[in-house]
Amino acid sequence: MQDRGKESLLKDSYAVVLLRPEHPENIGLVARNMKNTGFEDLRLVGVSELEEKSFVTAVHSRDILASAQFFSSLRAATADCQVVFASTSKARKNFPLLSLDDAVVKMSSYPRHTKIGLLFGNERTGLTSDELRHSNFRFVIPQATDQPSYNLAAAVLLSLFRIFSCENSSCEVAAEKRPLSRHDQEECIRRILFILEEKRFYHAKNKKHVQEMIYDLFGRLALTEKDKSLLLAIFSKGTG
Repeated sequence: MQDRGKESLLKDSYAVVLLRPEHPENIGLVARNMKNTGFEDLRLVGVSELEEKSFVTAVHSRDILASAQFFSSLRAATADCQVVFASTSKARKNFPLLSLDDAVVKMSSYPRHTKIGLLFGNERTGLTSDELRHSNFRFVIPQATDQPSYNLAAAVLLSLFRIFSCENSSCEVAAEKRPLSRHDQEECIRRILFILEEKRFYHAKNKKHVQEMIYDLFGRLALTEKDKSLLLAIFSKGTG
C-alpha cells in the first residue's frame, strides 16, 4: 500500500501545467494519468473552459478537471512554484537539457513541500524559447527515434510515473535549500537584466541570446532569498 505521507506530498508539492493544449481529449487523459499516479494540481494556460470531450476521457478523474485552475499567462500559472521543470523534445542552444531520470533526481533533492511545476507545451508546437524562460530546468524523455515525439498525455504519464516511482522508492539524493517562488526568481533576473542593459553589457543584436543564457544560468541556481540578496548587491555595486 502506498505511503499516505508520500501520496500527500505528490498532491501538495507538484503542479502539472499545460500550455495551450489543443485537444480536449488530451486534457482528460492528463487528468486520468494524474489520478493514477497521485497528483491533483492541474493548471491550464490559454484555455478558458473545459469541453465535454475532456470529461469523457477523464475516466474516474473528473474531480481533477473540476478543480483545475485556468490562467491567461504562463507567468501567472507558475508564479507560486519554486522550481519549474519543462518538458521539451527539441535541443535548444541556450537551454541545456536534463534526461528525465536526472530531472526527477533533481526534483527529489528539494525540501519537502517545495512547490514544483511540471510544464508541458502545445501538442503541435511545444514550448518556445520565450516560454522556456519561465522554467528553471528543461528535460527530455528518451525515445527510440527522433520523430514522432510523444503525445502530450503520454509525455505527462511517463514523467509523472517516474516521479511517483522515485517517491515510492525513497530516492537518496543530496539535499537542496528551498528556493524562492518563481515570481520572485524572475523578478530578480529581470532586475539583473535591467542593470546589465544600463551598463551596456549587451546590445540589440545579441540581446535575445544573452538574455536566454542569463535566464538559464540563474534558473538552474533556483535562487534562494540569500542568493537573491547577494546577486543584487553584486550587480548593483557601482550603478548608483
